[in-house]
Amino acid sequence: MTELSVDGVVVASYVVDPAVDVSQGSRPYLHPVRTLGGVTVTDFAPDDHNWHLGVSVTMQDVDGTNLWGGRTWVRDQGYTWLADHGAIVHTGWLPSDDGLRHRMEWRDKYGVVLLTEERHLAARRCALGWELAVDFTLLAERPVALGSPATNGRPGGAGYGGFFWRATPGETHVFTADAAGEENVNGSSAAWLALTGPGPYTLVFRGLEGDDRWFVRTGIYPGVCAALAFDHPAVVTPDAPLTRHLRVLVADGTPGIDTLGAAGAAPDLSSG
Repeated sequence: MTELSVDGVVVASYVVDPAVDVSQGSRPYLHPVRTLGGVTVTDFAPDDHNWHLGVSVTMQDVDGTNLWGGRTWVRDQGYTWLADHGAIVHTGWLPSDDGLRHRMEWRDKYGVVLLTEERHLAARRCALGWELAVDFTLLAERPVALGSPATNGRPGGAGYGGFFWRATPGETHVFTADAAGEENVNGSSAAWLALTGPGPYTLVFRGLEGDDRWFVRTGIYPGVCAALAFDHPAVVTPDAPLTRHLRVLVADGTPGIDTLGAAGAAPDLSSG
């Protein structure tokens, strides 16, 4: 386990060799993540979805391999337990001037490499707290399709898979510049999305690209995903790697929209 710090304060622990069951979608994850005031803002292996591992990057369908964990959505059958779980495996650290940089392999259940990933994590102080930067690139030696329950036939906007943050239990609220509530925000392509929770704390997510969408839950559990395959599969090819640059403000308290905008935490507040 390694740590991210801001001004000498440990704000996140990063586990690259997780001791979890294969059915949980073994992968590197951040947990616990905390505000500068010490409020924990992530959850790990909760009873309702024990394959939700803090903050991670993963997909439920990578050319037929489940790297998300849990049951797999099968078209015309629904969620089904299958022996289709692979793993995302840390293979080495890379030089970095700031934060953590490493290489991983996305493997199927036989250990065959589907994708390689290079990831950079960094934490920096900002006006309202601190900001987590997660930059990753997926590379393939052949075309590899990334899918979700939605792309495999599940209704109701279940297009999750990508950068996923499972938040701490308790009452949460979610909003963008022009919408509020899970039903109105799920599937949005807004430039930023905020989630508030007990503590209190505020998270502000940004970094969608292309056809990405926000996948949001606040009812059955609190979570936010920058989804890569919300409406249709994404394809990684040798000529077209997939790169994303996610940013998350982690703040104590519940600053209002005007305060977030003044601090530059939400870049397009004036348009809302």
